[in-house]
Amino acid sequence: MPIRENVTAADRAGVAPDPQAGSAQPANPDDRPPRRRRARKIVLISLLVLVLIGAGGATAGALYLRSVEKNVDRVEAFTDVPEQSRPQVVAREAENILILGSDSRDPEETAGSRTDTIIVAHLPAGHKSAQLISIPRDTWVPIPKSKDGRHGGREAKINAAYAWGGVPLMVQTVEKFTGVRIDHVALVDFGGFKDIIDALGGIDVNSEKTFTSIHPPYRTFKQGMQRMDGEAALDYSRQRKQFPDGDFARIRHQQQVIKAILDKAASGGILASPTRLNDFVTATSKSVSVDQEMSLLSTASDLRGLRSGNLTFITSPTKGTGRVGTESVVFADTERARTFYDAVRRDDVPTVLEGATK
Repeated sequence: MPIRENVTAADRAGVAPDPQAGSAQPANPDDRPPRRRRARKIVLISLLVLVLIGAGGATAGALYLRSVEKNVDRVEAFTDVPEQSRPQVVAREAENILILGSDSRDPEETAGSRTDTIIVAHLPAGHKSAQLISIPRDTWVPIPKSKDGRHGGREAKINAAYAWGGVPLMVQTVEKFTGVRIDHVALVDFGGFKDIIDALGGIDVNSEKTFTSIHPPYRTFKQGMQRMDGEAALDYSRQRKQFPDGDFARIRHQQQVIKAILDKAASGGILASPTRLNDFVTATSKSVSVDQEMSLLSTASDLRGLRSGNLTFITSPTKGTGRVGTESVVFADTERARTFYDAVRRDDVPTVLEGATK
């Protein structure tokens, strides 16, 4: 399946994102969970490490994965999620992994303040492809009550759910919003991607236009394909204020970086260098956490044939941005979202995407 980078509701509905789209401050810092439970972390470890198995180094990849499996941090994701409130499983051979993360080193953000990235990775039956569905962090949604009863029970930006109730409330909120049952959770620190990218020897990213970073040392990114080291790629993935669609541009940049990492890791060159392979796996394992039940070896085995050419990047259907009180928010296109997420539940995403382009 061809990659559809940044397939958005705006594309399907003919609605351009509001130029005033802005960043979010999801909750009062005093209401956040303890530091050890905060998401420091963004992209699914198996999508980064499984390529080591599929790129011609199955034995080496498996050995390294066993090391990661042993040392990776684990989080409680489902213990406090009431089973009666969860969506039913419709397509039993498919799998849905909630990828959460923040950029702990972003100079624009306050420490420990937010979940910057929310992705539902839908793995169809057979696991030969994947759809990575980005939900904008400012999406205005109903948030269930937190376990302590102090928060939620009302509408707010979707990234407030983590601040109010950690991973379990985030799972509940995403399931309520999408109607899709989440099977696993992965947390990754996007700031940690610097070391991952450097271990790969840099990545190639195609910039849509020439622009200057708003962060020191104020790099200029030229339009077109260019090689980026970890610092440059991380800086690129943070940029949004120079673009009329704001946070939607940041989502596109993150998608580009994710794809470039997968392309480089899958190229096979890293397997020829034990030092680079060790650096790559070490950097990856330091940047991720997964739920208690997730087996990295099993997931990597299931996805060993996956390549970036079989990934589809999608943005959850929206109507654009606006304001609720003093907050700048993203409004979901509920009708189109219902149709889209029904297809995710049925494991029939290609059909709804093909229909959207006709």
